[in-house]
Amino acid sequence: MNYAATLAVLVVLAFCFPLTVRLGAQLGVPEVYTASALGAILTFALAAYLVRWQVGRHRDTLERLETARAQVAADPENPRAYFVRGEHLGSILLRLDRRREAAEVIDRYARLGGARESEIIALREALSGAERRQHRAQGREV
Repeated sequence: MNYAATLAVLVVLAFCFPLTVRLGAQLGVPEVYTASALGAILTFALAAYLVRWQVGRHRDTLERLETARAQVAADPENPRAYFVRGEHLGSILLRLDRRREAAEVIDRYARLGGARESEIIALREALSGAERRQHRAQGREV
């Protein structure tokens, strides 16, 4: 949903809410019940939208992962094969919390002749940051 559609839905809801409360009051339904029901419906709609958004985002990440893996399998010696839409395969794996795979991919990428040193450093820093976060999380769980 784009910005204009979101704004239109909010305007309609803002307009309909007082009318619904007034109509409910005329029909003998207390305002509290009407407001609670509308709040519950809005909460459910927002939760459904957020879940769909996150699932779509995750699906897009998995598609990029498969594309990157296919590119690397087709041409493993090409440093540009490790990138999909400007994102490195190691970064995608880190976002999916696959640190071991990411470490292997970053090491393979670092051994390539045309790999940029700045990209390798950034990827290794992202990997070490993910490992630090994991160790901190495990320390709090123990």
